[in-house]
Amino acid sequence: MVMHATLPSREALTALDTQLTSQTPQAIVRWAIDHYFPNLALTCSFGGSSGMVLLDMALKIEPNLPVLVLDTGLLFSETYALVEQIEQHYGITVQYSRPAQTVAEQSATHGPELWGTNPDLCCKLRKVEPLKNVLAPYDAWLTALRRDQSSTRANTPVVSWNDKHQLVKICPLALWTERDIWRYIHANGVPYNPLLDQGYTSLGCHTCTSHPVNGDPRSGRWAGFNKTECGLHI
Repeated sequence: MVMHATLPSREALTALDTQLTSQTPQAIVRWAIDHYFPNLALTCSFGGSSGMVLLDMALKIEPNLPVLVLDTGLLFSETYALVEQIEQHYGITVQYSRPAQTVAEQSATHGPELWGTNPDLCCKLRKVEPLKNVLAPYDAWLTALRRDQSSTRANTPVVSWNDKHQLVKICPLALWTERDIWRYIHANGVPYNPLLDQGYTSLGCHTCTSHPVNGDPRSGRWAGFNKTECGLHI
């Protein structure tokens, strides 16, 4: 039987957020592992640079930490290759979470290329619902959100209660910058998606990702739509 942690109140989490904000990301990760492992999981898109940094930090502290990836069936081939590279590099098995329907089944139900007609619904079916299912067994969730990634993430707390998934959400890199991330990658030899060297700054499904069009790193997602978030974090 899995023993679950006694989860803190919202007030306690607010106080913890204030305390942890002054800590290094590694200290925050260690705190999360000390308090919630084995009922703690890390999600990684294997597209952005931040996720690779968080994965490296966390696995150096706890090599058995569950690493989850949302496989929409529409990721770049480079992304799938990176997952395999990471498994070999760290000696882990990444846990894939997939939608209820294949891309072909979704097309039969909702029409072809749903991402081009109703991207919010496509994200809900292929990302949001699978994340809900895969996080269900856990008490806490490590994710690589940063405040400087977009205006929608500017107030990201280090630790908070997540109503959508009913668990503690922990963002150890919230206060880090893009420069901090790349310094860590180069200093520690962290593998990352090679598409990031081709001008991409935020990688998701190949159907909905292009080069950024302005200073916002996520502006290259869902071109033609007023959308910069898939719904996983809002």
